[in-house]
Amino acid sequence: MTTGLQMQSTLHENGTLELALAKVDFPAPAEGEVLVRMEASPINPSDHGVMFGPADVGKATSSGDGADRVLSAPVAPAHMARFKARVGQALTVGNEGAGVVVEAGSSDAAQALVGKTVAILGGGMYAQYRVVPAMMCLPLPDDATAKDGASCFVNPLTALAMVETMKMEGHTALVHTAAASNLGQMLNKICIADGVDLVNIVRKQEQADILKGIGAKYICDSSSDSFMADLTDALHETGATIAFDAIGGGDTASNILTAMEQAAARTPSQYSIYGSTHHKQVYLYGSLDFSPTTLNRAYGMAWGVGGFLLPNFLAKVGQDKGNEMRARVARELKTTFASSYTQELSLAEALDSDMARQYNAKTTGEKYLMCPQKGV
Repeated sequence: MTTGLQMQSTLHENGTLELALAKVDFPAPAEGEVLVRMEASPINPSDHGVMFGPADVGKATSSGDGADRVLSAPVAPAHMARFKARVGQALTVGNEGAGVVVEAGSSDAAQALVGKTVAILGGGMYAQYRVVPAMMCLPLPDDATAKDGASCFVNPLTALAMVETMKMEGHTALVHTAAASNLGQMLNKICIADGVDLVNIVRKQEQADILKGIGAKYICDSSSDSFMADLTDALHETGATIAFDAIGGGDTASNILTAMEQAAARTPSQYSIYGSTHHKQVYLYGSLDFSPTTLNRAYGMAWGVGGFLLPNFLAKVGQDKGNEMRARVARELKTTFASSYTQELSLAEALDSDMARQYNAKTTGEKYLMCPQKGV
């Protein structure tokens, strides 16, 4: 049995959420399992929901030092009823990460991983150790470090899944919002390499410059007065009829569907009061805007808006396709799927309230890496 620190998030009945480090005994791995000494794990937007839940991080405070540090943040009474099932539970945090296999069960597959640096997905990664099935491990190339492989699941596989979904549903080009993000840059590299037209939606010139620097062709700035005209032009030229929206709230999805309909109207066809017949689809996969999604239905009847989640996609396409995607990530770990980080944090440093406000802001171009062995 190995003892180490693990980050846990607990919502209390008094309306306070606490993020703290617990000393945990990690059991010896069973036959087909391995014990991984965690060395790197990214803080993705998808991690924030477990870390902070409905808490107001802007009002968070920290107390204590080192492994005894606790971050506390208030939860508005109006939110408590919706999160009643979470009250009193110490939830582990961190979707993905990488480290070195230091112990293994008796199976050949597990034993073959001893001493290897592997990437893993499955929750509870903000910890000094993690016990996982050997089959969940992705061995990294010999020249790759844990930091190289820490982010090789969520963003890379989501970007690949977007392109695969486009093909599976009969579309030929796609649209992506918040397009200068870490994921967005990966998606651009994939589409450039695979010859797929991609329309990027950003909200600042600096973000457009990032994408131009990696070769993106179609970039539309939502803060520009000509945004809808620019978007319609790009959609007409590319024929994109599927979009993946990281924003979620507001009228972004509706504006994309409107522009798709206007682009379709430029190609002469038989008139119908129900609009264009080619299906237009927007998938919401993020919630950068927590306000309600507004749909101003000015785009006929051949359209849809739905949710998109990587685990659901992987379950749908099956193990063979999932393995194919993972193999590509491993091959292109230092090129297409390379990640850079704004700052590396120890588990305790991540509980500093000022630091938490920084990484919780989800600022484009900023990505933070949790290093569980830092300061040990």
